[in-house]
Amino acid sequence: MTGWSTADIPPLNGKTAVITGATGGLGYETALALAGAGATVVLTGRNETKGRRALEEIRNKFPGARIAYEDLDLAKLASVADFAARFAATHDSLDLLINNAGVMALPKRQETADGFEMQLGTNYLGHYALTAHLLPLLRRGNQPRVVNLSSLAHRSGTIDFDDLQGAKSYNPFKAYCQSKLAMLMFALELQRRSNAAGWGLLSNAAHPGYALTDLIANGPGSRGLLGRLGKILQPFASQSAAEGALPTLFAATSPQAEPGGYYGPNWFYELKGPPVPAKIMRQARDAAVAARLWDVSAALTGVSFDRVAVAA
Repeated sequence: MTGWSTADIPPLNGKTAVITGATGGLGYETALALAGAGATVVLTGRNETKGRRALEEIRNKFPGARIAYEDLDLAKLASVADFAARFAATHDSLDLLINNAGVMALPKRQETADGFEMQLGTNYLGHYALTAHLLPLLRRGNQPRVVNLSSLAHRSGTIDFDDLQGAKSYNPFKAYCQSKLAMLMFALELQRRSNAAGWGLLSNAAHPGYALTDLIANGPGSRGLLGRLGKILQPFASQSAAEGALPTLFAATSPQAEPGGYYGPNWFYELKGPPVPAKIMRQARDAAVAARLWDVSAALTGVSFDRVAVAA
């Protein structure tokens, strides 16, 4: 696996991929690489103008790319359901779902359209619902995979069932860490459930290390003393969005990527470098907490994997 790059992506002709948050940053770089390898790629996002621009840029690099853009707002469960319905109306199957979109450490507590804390709702609950809606198509896919984007921040995360939505006490980074821990736990639990129910999925996760994206540039850490320190360290400890997308691409395409695997950069503290197996913290491996989170998520979103699987 040492030195793995986009040159190692196998041919993806005939594969169909959906990527959330694909109009910029990690999602765009992921879409670009998959399109270049021959996959049919559906980029999703909240901004149609940015979506059209992303399509144009990818077509400039790969004129024959099979790509499309669709509106999808993970902070609105109705938007998630609408996208899934539109996709199902035009596609018989789905081979690859990359749950990439996210928001980071919002200074003030905000809520989604459904009343969820914004980071939990966008980063995790929206992806939970999307994956459930798309399960029938994934089950009909060719060696289907689901890749969840987690973060080094999962190491500091806990699932606070007593205040899951941060309504009692909101802390920007605590909420972000919880959402990214939830994404990793979701990936591991999805693999367990797939194994038990025979869904046929390969579910894994990845993180980009310290990748320079708009999430970092526009986040609260970009200001003040922390922001100045970050700019000093960036040349040594960070990598580009294209490099940060490599763990995701490895998880999504490599024959070496394992069910329930987690991948990140190989350098100090997994900050940068080519993809290797990443450290999974003990709390992320807690199957009892993951099962409870799964049930709570089903209740909150009103979407049940079990009902969808039976319907499929």
